[in-house]
Amino acid sequence: MKDAATYLGLSPHTRYVWRHRRQGPPSFRMGPRGRVMYRREVLDAWIREQEQADARSNTALSPLSAVPQHRSAGTVGV
Repeated sequence: MKDAATYLGLSPHTRYVWRHRRQGPPSFRMGPRGRVMYRREVLDAWIREQEQADARSNTALSPLSAVPQHRSAGTVGV
């Protein structure tokens, strides 16, 4: 788990908390001691998903790229 945290640029504690809360990339346990493992391609896919969900990285989500809405003549703002 320490290597996955380093790969993601996070502290091992943050990765531990995210896993406990079922946040972050999917993981699995392997071996008799139940070592927590992450597949590199899953980490990369999760990073891409985070990037696409961020309006700063995905211009389609940016409120700055939205078409302005015009009010009708009889509408008064509150």
